[in-house]
Amino acid sequence: RQALEEMRALYERNQADVSEAKSGRTDLIFLIRFRHCCLLRNQRCLLAYLYDRLLRIRALRWEYGSVLPNTIQFHMAAEEVEWFNRYKKSLATYMRSVGGEEGLDLTQDIKPPKSLYIEVRCLKDYGEFEIDDGTTILLKKNSQHFLPRWKCEQLIRQGVLEHILS
Repeated sequence: RQALEEMRALYERNQADVSEAKSGRTDLIFLIRFRHCCLLRNQRCLLAYLYDRLLRIRALRWEYGSVLPNTIQFHMAAEEVEWFNRYKKSLATYMRSVGGEEGLDLTQDIKPPKSLYIEVRCLKDYGEFEIDDGTTILLKKNSQHFLPRWKCEQLIRQGVLEHILS
């Protein structure tokens, strides 16, 4: 707010001096240019500050999900909350548009997995399960398998498989 007030004062003084410079006072030109440079500097600083806040708000979506805690929302301006909501909707639309029918949840694994294959235990009889290389695996209750992570995630969510942590 102080920077905006300072910029408003500089602008008003410049406007007054410009009208005097037009009437013949050429000694004010350097002062007008100096104030104009100050205005441009303050504008760059404010834009950098606002851009940094937007980057932090965008990071909050990836860290906390689609709903922000009240303690964080309390410190945000109404325009920032609105920007967060628009970013959240835009990200959700994009995630629905990629990855087939269910979409692709990009926020699921913020850190890449340590391995592409995981060890799983079958919790109930499922039947035959085909992997990309054409191998067919029989998923029977209490059987353990070493399978590609991305092929197992949906079955883990459905409760057919359980990830065995070593």
